[in-house]
Amino acid sequence: MSNENTEEAMVLQAQIEHLQAEVSALQRQQEDNQKDVTFHFRGQMQDAMLSVCGQRQGDEKEKVLSRLMEEVEELEEDLMLQTQINGIRLTGCTTKTLQSSSRKLVQQLCISGYCSELLFQVEFQLSEVKQGSGCVRTISELNVVIDAGEMQNFSSFLSGVEESRDLLLFFRTLRSFSDRCDDRRRTFQHFQEKYPSVVSLPAGCRSEVMHLSHPELSGCVLVVHWSVHVSSEGGVSPKVELLTKIPERALQLFPSQAVGGAAEAFQSLLRILGAEAALEAVIMAVSLS
Repeated sequence: MSNENTEEAMVLQAQIEHLQAEVSALQRQQEDNQKDVTFHFRGQMQDAMLSVCGQRQGDEKEKVLSRLMEEVEELEEDLMLQTQINGIRLTGCTTKTLQSSSRKLVQQLCISGYCSELLFQVEFQLSEVKQGSGCVRTISELNVVIDAGEMQNFSSFLSGVEESRDLLLFFRTLRSFSDRCDDRRRTFQHFQEKYPSVVSLPAGCRSEVMHLSHPELSGCVLVVHWSVHVSSEGGVSPKVELLTKIPERALQLFPSQAVGGAAEAFQSLLRILGAEAALEAVIMAVSLS
């Protein structure tokens, strides 16, 4: 055999050995992944995973798969019930194992979903360490993204949540914030449909602003600004204000005290009547102008 053929054979032999090493590594990784999966399940779910992994055969495999289908249906029912209770619907969940041993498991999770019309994505690392007969779970590297026009109201709160890694507080506050936004949307939409000649929503019913104006008073507008604030501790509170937008010429026709006191008078109505009744009182006053 020539030197050239000998060198080529040695190169091919090295490539073969390299590929064999890669195959062995992938096989070990697959076995570890199967162990990771079955480690977290008990009972029927663990039997099903062992069956899927090829460790059960024949009629037993069919029985296990049948039980798995029943288990999945029960989980889907539980998930639907939880969604109805907490108002949060999950649309995606991905898991990546970063570290796995007999004592410790570290996974990277990414959860996405929506609450009402607020889209969110949560990424974090979940560590599970076995201690005695149980295990301790901790969350780290939490990152939350919300696709909402009112993101500025969430900024300080999200910073605190990411620092404290309090997922329960995040989801509880997200639900409360979404409920208050839905209250505002329903109220704005109701008044626009009931008083179409007076009420307008320049940015839609989910915005923070509602305009009140009389058809015969061109340029005179009362602006209702309804914001929902979230404190760094997760407290959710609506804030409704009445602002005036009146041309300078029109201001000369009214006593300054009456116009300037509109905002204070509206706040008094809010305290006495509540948001909807106070707004309707102002709308009725504008419609009779």
